[in-house]
Amino acid sequence: MPNTPVMKIDEAASLALAKRVLRIEADAVLAMGERLDVQFIAAIKLILACRGRVVVSGMGKSGHIGNKIAATFASTGTPAFFVHPGEASHGDLGMITAEDVCIALSNSGESAELVTIVPLIKRRGARLIAMTGNPNSTLARTADVHLDASVAQEACPLNLAPTASTTAVLALGDALAIALLEARGFGSEDFARTHPGGSLGRRLLVHVHDIMHQADALPTVTADALLPAALLEMTSKGLGMTAVVDDTNQVLGIITDGDLRRILAKNIDVRTALVRDVMSTNPHRIVSTQLAVAAVEKMQQHNINGLLVVDAQGHLVGALNMLDLLRAGVV
Repeated sequence: MPNTPVMKIDEAASLALAKRVLRIEADAVLAMGERLDVQFIAAIKLILACRGRVVVSGMGKSGHIGNKIAATFASTGTPAFFVHPGEASHGDLGMITAEDVCIALSNSGESAELVTIVPLIKRRGARLIAMTGNPNSTLARTADVHLDASVAQEACPLNLAPTASTTAVLALGDALAIALLEARGFGSEDFARTHPGGSLGRRLLVHVHDIMHQADALPTVTADALLPAALLEMTSKGLGMTAVVDDTNQVLGIITDGDLRRILAKNIDVRTALVRDVMSTNPHRIVSTQLAVAAVEKMQQHNINGLLVVDAQGHLVGALNMLDLLRAGVV
């Protein structure tokens, strides 16, 4: 195979150009923020009043930005999806109903594919928000609400490739999504429900009762049992501990691997010792309805590897250790 020639670059010039691109795009976003006005509020009100979905559409680079905006809306409490304007002209227009709000993205405001379907969208009764860089464009004039996303220049040295303009629209979409999130009172638990596969979702959705050992898998002994019985219970259940309970299942204490090491160091006869004489009293515990992440915090706070789980009345219902939390993806 022929050798591929190594291209040499002017490192200083490349860094300078990169900084110029970032500066131009940052300035474009800041300038847009300064001119936000009542039209932005009108867009928020229009979407909040929507009884259907938010339908985002755009061609080319605007379409890629539109996909992201729709995804951000959907994950922050505003049901939304993206429709390609070209596909809309070939049947996908049926996805749009009179209950929907459409957001059309076009820097020029004259994208032929969008201009073609806008009258049909309006005829269906859907409301239209346009994000363009031209307030006098067809889309801007046709829309119920126009958001000015114009930029002084593209970051491209040729002033041709969509760069600053797409960044500005992306930021404007984020501003809309977050304003709507705040208006809806969308909280961290709501966010977790739309992100169940993520680490935040696991931390906010997994409860102690979802992962604790219970029933036959729960190690327990009575205070009057001999220590060897506690050792057998700990070994068979594999949690490195056993709860000590009374006949009403109230927690009296706990015996852990650490307790056993301390017992051996005191030269206590493990064959005849009673559990009540060697157990640790008042062990740390957690209520089963609490989030699993609270168990992590408690274990870290007290430098322990396991917790007993109780119900609201203090009855023992389970046990868990750090390995359970790791398996659940909470840690």
